[in-house]
Amino acid sequence: MDTAARLAWSRRAFLRTVGAAALAGCASPILPPRASTPHLRLLGETTLPHRLLFGGTTVGGLSGIDYDPGSGTWVAISDDRSELQPARFYTLRVDVGLQGIAVQVQGVSTLRGANGLPYPPRGSGGEVVDPESIRLLPGGRGVLWTSEGDLRVNQPPAVTEARMDGSYVRGFDVPPPLRFPARPGTGPRDNLTFEGLALTPDARTAWVSMEAPLEQDGPLPRVGAAGGPCRFSAFDIATGGAVRQIAYIPDSIPRAPQLPGGLADNGISEILMLDADRMLVLERSFALGTGMSLRIYAIDTREGSDVLRQDKLVPGEFRAVTKQPVADFAQLGLSRLDNTEGMCWGPRLPNGKRSLVVVSDDNFAAAQVTQFAAFELLD
Repeated sequence: MDTAARLAWSRRAFLRTVGAAALAGCASPILPPRASTPHLRLLGETTLPHRLLFGGTTVGGLSGIDYDPGSGTWVAISDDRSELQPARFYTLRVDVGLQGIAVQVQGVSTLRGANGLPYPPRGSGGEVVDPESIRLLPGGRGVLWTSEGDLRVNQPPAVTEARMDGSYVRGFDVPPPLRFPARPGTGPRDNLTFEGLALTPDARTAWVSMEAPLEQDGPLPRVGAAGGPCRFSAFDIATGGAVRQIAYIPDSIPRAPQLPGGLADNGISEILMLDADRMLVLERSFALGTGMSLRIYAIDTREGSDVLRQDKLVPGEFRAVTKQPVADFAQLGLSRLDNTEGMCWGPRLPNGKRSLVVVSDDNFAAAQVTQFAAFELLD
């Protein structure tokens, strides 16, 4: 296992085992936005009980969330790799208002492969998935969800359409550079692939974001040094094929770990469309002993050059999107910062403003929480 794979694996293993100790406690150019830059005001937060049982499953690892205003449906996907129970997503009741947020689990759907069977755990054969993000398709026809795949068992990252009962509809055609390759030093890093998913308002395009750069595109972020460019791919939902790709430069790791050489990282944990072209990008960082850092940026997807057919992103041969700061979660009044991985628009508030809802992935660890937070979007 290479250094990057060890880092990705060790972060997850650490947070699931000894997270209590840790939780105590050059970016791309930024230019004026074309439209007014949004900001956030905290409405409230709530948590679910640790390892809440529902429908014979353990509620936790919530890595993606979405809401359909037409039907009032809420969904959240668990990143359980069928280790506790089969891979799944939940339907929720979420009440959001100017006074806060309340959440109740209402249903669970087991995700199934093309063979009609639940996805198996690693080591038992078959397709292994690592669910990360989920979006509702209009008209109640189902969901799109992403999997980071699993390098160790040669299962590639995937974008899949499923019905509301979790049954398989189809898989999207992932470009070869985003699949796990046979050649060392190229392709995605294990557990650092399809972390984010966003739909355009017309539901014709799905954007999928890499959590970290491909190996040939540049290094992982470090303290004091931004990472290589992360690829964001636009898929035509009708055909399932990629039609465009842009590059986004993640920040350097904002805070050093308490001990030199300790675990620290930064990556893209979720994306969300502001409108047909502009997108919110959630960057999440963790440093051993100093905890989490969460920041939202706004980008315009029209600004970046199309890198879909570039096997390697060489400086000077592409144009990354610019990024505008929207919010630093440390300044929003939350009771704690945890491993926030899901982000969606909630219902319109009584004052007409949009609400934004986020959820944290507790990694099924007692030291972490499944935290829902609601914000008012201030134009």
